[in-house]
Amino acid sequence: MKKCSLLLLGILALLVACDEEPPVSADMRLIEAINSVAGIDGNSEFIFPDSDDFTNIPQDPLNPLSPAKVQLGKLLFHETALAIDGNFTETTNTYSCASCHHAQGGFQANLPQGIGDGGMGFGMNGEGRTFNPLVVKEDIDVQPIRTPTALNSAFQTNMLWNGQFGATGVNVGTESVWPDEGPISTNNLGYEGLEIQAIAGLSVHRFGLSISEDFITGTEYKELFDVAFFDLPEEERYNKETAGLAIAAYERTLFAHEAPFQQWLKGDFNAMTEDQTQGAVIFFRENCVSCHNGPALASMTFHGFGFNDLFNGSYGTGEVINVADDNPAALGRGSFTKDPADNYKFKTPQLYNLKDSKFFGHGSSFTDLEALIRYKTSGVAENPVVPASQLSSEFTNRNLTDREIEQLADFIENALYDPNLLRYVPTALPSGNCFPNNDALSRVDLECL
Repeated sequence: MKKCSLLLLGILALLVACDEEPPVSADMRLIEAINSVAGIDGNSEFIFPDSDDFTNIPQDPLNPLSPAKVQLGKLLFHETALAIDGNFTETTNTYSCASCHHAQGGFQANLPQGIGDGGMGFGMNGEGRTFNPLVVKEDIDVQPIRTPTALNSAFQTNMLWNGQFGATGVNVGTESVWPDEGPISTNNLGYEGLEIQAIAGLSVHRFGLSISEDFITGTEYKELFDVAFFDLPEEERYNKETAGLAIAAYERTLFAHEAPFQQWLKGDFNAMTEDQTQGAVIFFRENCVSCHNGPALASMTFHGFGFNDLFNGSYGTGEVINVADDNPAALGRGSFTKDPADNYKFKTPQLYNLKDSKFFGHGSSFTDLEALIRYKTSGVAENPVVPASQLSSEFTNRNLTDREIEQLADFIENALYDPNLLRYVPTALPSGNCFPNNDALSRVDLECL
């Protein structure tokens, strides 16, 4: 069957104009399902912009995108030479932003808990990262909650599971809970979530940047900063704020364009299998899109699904450390707003490339996507601490058959999978360091010898 453009709002005209056999019935059902929930823009509501289409990429007006800024951010995101403010001399120059957000893991950690300063190793796809036995375990930089992905993040105005980062969007009106110091105080700079997260994260995760060091003056970084921030006085160009703005600009260009569903939306009816197409029909029929919407199939809504929290001990396929029993992250949105009505509610995540990192839920409590879907469509919470009053109205028994759950899982796991995220990774760094990690074990794993 020939390929032709899919115009959902004019499907009858399309079938006449293409002069070819109509799409198979599953495609027709999906067209109808999308039309039933989409707005005036139809299927284009779910298509990613190109990564260099700066006109249509959502961006912070205080941090306009440019090719120079994105290129600088791409390098800084992976730069292990920024790792100079760690707690251990053994780990200097060994970790980067990409240690917990690498392309091989779908820009997640591929671990139940991301490991920054104090970690070592990589494995094949990040699964081999572990704790350096030569350092004090209690001082290792780990996430108190599952690491969210940087992929498709341009479509969310506020970042982290509780949405604490960002001065705009859902955080307008929350200024009274922004402290005068600490990571959340970075909101006072006025940027959107990606920018605030990147700026704050450079300090939280023990990165440093000094123009007195060869890192700037002895490499091409000085020129890269000069071009990316030409409109700033030279004395204001080389710091964590500008570095964070560049990193956020790069993150805004990370899209799963090559996923089969994206190709289907653009008119290639052969991009998805019959089961994946039927799974997409179920996704839209069951109104999953009420929360998982837009190109990233995400939203700035917060819901309680009663997932278990991250806790110390063996979990999934990796060890979890340094998570207290009273971990405030377990309160979700309420940990930021201090409003009890927001307790146990977490931000709706995006759905692309989930099989790159087999840990699901804010507490990594699931390691199998089909099991996760069975849970989310059951309406029965696994965490007894979460009051029933805090559970989402969307958390109900959907009465799906085993076959329907399998098809829905096939759609999410495979039709929403872009196999080529390495296109977003630099070939080398100005520092010459190995990346995303630069410790001895990682250099072996990554063949950086």
